Amino acid sequence: MEPDLFTAAAEERQEKDPAGSPLAVRMRPRTLDEVVGQQHLLKPGSPLRRLVGEGSGGPAGPSSVILWGPPGTGKTTLAYVVSKATNKRFVELSAITAGVKEVRAVIEGARRATGGFGKETVLFLDEIHRFSKAQQDSLLPAVENRWVTLIAATTENPYFSIISPLLSRSLLLTLEPLTDDDVRGLLKRALSDERGLKDAVALPEDTEDHLLRIAGGDARRALTALEAAAGAALDKGEPEITLTTLEETVDRAAVKYDRDGDQHYDVASALIKSIRGSDVDAALHYLARMIEAGEDPRFIARRLMISASEDIGLADPNALPIAVAAAQAVAMIGFPEAALTLSHATIALALAPKSNAATTAIGAAMEDVRKGLAGPVPPHLRDGHYKGAAKLGHAQGYVYPHDLPEGIAEQQYAPDAIKGREYYEPTRHGAEARYADAVEWTRKHLGRKRS
Repeated sequence: MEPDLFTAAAEERQEKDPAGSPLAVRMRPRTLDEVVGQQHLLKPGSPLRRLVGEGSGGPAGPSSVILWGPPGTGKTTLAYVVSKATNKRFVELSAITAGVKEVRAVIEGARRATGGFGKETVLFLDEIHRFSKAQQDSLLPAVENRWVTLIAATTENPYFSIISPLLSRSLLLTLEPLTDDDVRGLLKRALSDERGLKDAVALPEDTEDHLLRIAGGDARRALTALEAAAGAALDKGEPEITLTTLEETVDRAAVKYDRDGDQHYDVASALIKSIRGSDVDAALHYLARMIEAGEDPRFIARRLMISASEDIGLADPNALPIAVAAAQAVAMIGFPEAALTLSHATIALALAPKSNAATTAIGAAMEDVRKGLAGPVPPHLRDGHYKGAAKLGHAQGYVYPHDLPEGIAEQQYAPDAIKGREYYEPTRHGAEARYADAVEWTRKHLGRKRS
């Protein structure tokens, strides 16, 4: 690292008085073995372990890497560990404040260090997605010629935010959101560690659970909230961080919601029934309760996809694509931004015209199958492509609908056991009205008259 005069002075003060640094900074792992989560990236021989000098690739040196993941999952932490553990020259830049001029200066310094002293340079570039295409282009010669080994961090999808030539010259490492157990282990370490709170205050289970909900898989947020709440408890002379103190500190009430108990299912049920009942305000209330309680956004998205088919169906054919798109977006972005996507989908579904005709149709068809109403496939519908099929009478007499002017052939499709059964009973709600007209027309041209 090449700090300026003021940065060096600040780091010196932190070393002399580490208690003056934020808890999240003090608790940064010093080695890869202390890193919480991301074990899929820390196996022996992984690019990150090679960057800190574990193992020798001989002529195959360590690759540049792009770290992609949500906030608080350890991107900066991993770069910090590399900076402390490697014997390489380490330079840190932020795409928020740096430009092409700063990048070129680092590259030139790296070339001098390599040529003059044989010392390799690791460049950590945070928020790389904020760099323009031209700014990212300036990195290419250095990465390609390995004048620097790049560690770039981004919260944005690299396939959209990083130029292809830079992606092709780097390894893309995806960081996963931290689990509750990951964050819980980090909190326990921060409470007892000499660098942390040194057992100055206890964390009861109910307060810990709420703290995990607040964190939402973000380690930095968890430690920041813990530090604030611990300070408030110590100021009050309390031996432990009570739920009330935590709520006062972070200004966020502990929603009564057990993700493994009745509340989990009751609130989810209320959300879906409110959507079914077209009460958009009630639906948003229950959605907010689930979000604030730290519910898995993927669970919410799955429920919305089910609702789109179960309660809306063809009354609004766009409902399911909206719900599916929301689920895909949620999987990519996570909280807190995922709340906007879930709200978008919930409002669209709640205000959509409703029909459960698709639900009742498949239910009735499955019920008949369970009763044994199946029977053989009519001979003219059977596969006639294999040798000997014609001798068995398969596909004989089949009328190809595309050969007819109206594109529909009056012939039997259903087995004899259910001939004449009608499962789909469309409503005239919303867009399903046109499906109702289509069903009436097709059944008539199939020679089926309604009883």
